Amino acid sequence: MTKFLTIHEAADLLGVSPQTLRRWERAGKITCAHRTEGNQRRYDRNLLTLEKTNSLKSKPALAYARVSCHDQKADLERQENMLSLFCASKGWTFEILSDLGSGMNYHKRGLKQLISEILSENISRLVLTHKDRLLRFGSELIFAICEEKGIEIVIINQGKEPSFEEELASDVLEIITVFSARLYGSRSHKNKKLLENLERVLSDAGQ
Repeated sequence: MTKFLTIHEAADLLGVSPQTLRRWERAGKITCAHRTEGNQRRYDRNLLTLEKTNSLKSKPALAYARVSCHDQKADLERQENMLSLFCASKGWTFEILSDLGSGMNYHKRGLKQLISEILSENISRLVLTHKDRLLRFGSELIFAICEEKGIEIVIINQGKEPSFEEELASDVLEIITVFSARLYGSRSHKNKKLLENLERVLSDAGQ
């Protein structure tokens, strides 16, 4: 096994992009072992492995749970328990953030704190029970930021990928739920009736 790695090999080992590795080098967080005659960076594999191990040990994991409404509080507790047991079984120091709100709401308190922790590079990994617990749309952007910051993404239940029709139906229901609540009020009879009819139509269409 080669002791010295190229910048792309070193970035893969640490789970970050080459750009992040260059930024860390400029900031003095990491150093390349030497430069080739062509001025290419070469990194010591052993030092990088040690760096990765120390970094993961020194920063806690951040686990995130979310449900859309108060009626799903039992599911929120189930998510929190699953996240706690999973992180504890790995021996990780961890914190759990929870939100009660739509996956299309980008202003939830827990989500805003989560983004702040990622941008500040205060965590080693982000742990979710399922990908869609983070956001309905935009999860990939959060994941891309995590990759740039060298933060590992752990999704406990990858599960079966939903079909296009199932995904579309779920997204349509989520969008109409949000706008219907704004128009009629989340607790109004008209809002509840509209959602019941919509769920019935989507259910019939899926059969």
